[in-house]
Amino acid sequence: MTRKPLMAGTWKMNKTIGEAVVLAQDISNNYDDRWKDNVDVVVCPPYVDLKPVKTVFEFDRVPVGIGAQNVYWEDAGAYTGEISVPMLTEIGCEWCIVGHSERRGLFGETNEDVNKKVKALIAAKINPIVCVGESLAVRDGGTTLEFVCAQVKAAFAGIDANLAANAVVAYEPIWAIGTGRTATPEQAQEVCKAIRETLAELFGAAVADEMRVLYGGSMNPGNVDLLVAEADIDGGLIGGAALKADSFIQLVNVCL
Repeated sequence: MTRKPLMAGTWKMNKTIGEAVVLAQDISNNYDDRWKDNVDVVVCPPYVDLKPVKTVFEFDRVPVGIGAQNVYWEDAGAYTGEISVPMLTEIGCEWCIVGHSERRGLFGETNEDVNKKVKALIAAKINPIVCVGESLAVRDGGTTLEFVCAQVKAAFAGIDANLAANAVVAYEPIWAIGTGRTATPEQAQEVCKAIRETLAELFGAAVADEMRVLYGGSMNPGNVDLLVAEADIDGGLIGGAALKADSFIQLVNVCL
């Protein structure tokens, strides 16, 4: 089947509210009506920017989706500093990134944590963007496919096939995030194909064929064409290139 591409920009810990509004307005001003039918466009700002950015897109009536960069799996309680799924729902978030390598590496998130977050998001009908990927040591050790596919299985453990189809998997080789290094299209395709095969093991071939798999390691206007041309790469989870409207828009337009 032909999957609709998805381009999701994560702003990480960048952009004050004022800066976020300016960036959202720049994206909105350059919105192309062809996007609606040909590519899903999502931006994932920091928590404090979510509502202001959502307001820009609503005011301008452009269908750009809003996503969070993380979430906690409990609805409420004594979890100082955390943000719940109901809070994201009220803002109007349709998407949420979970398991990003920076969350795993810097903040100690485990596969079990990611699984709890995926379950909580799916229950609330927010689409999870589940990040998986290997370090340079794993890549050099020749166990990339085993490592990444184990992360996929752990993230989706206990989830019914009929609830999984709207979830997205983002393959982000850790050694290519923010380094300027990028997996070759052939390397990225090899892993994304293995991810889809793992999803087929979990949910059946029909669901796996419907689910989108993104590439998330330093995708930019110089390499996007070759990456999205691969059979199992359905778009990108964009970091640095999403912080400027012109480069992000270039990536989106490649999907038209």
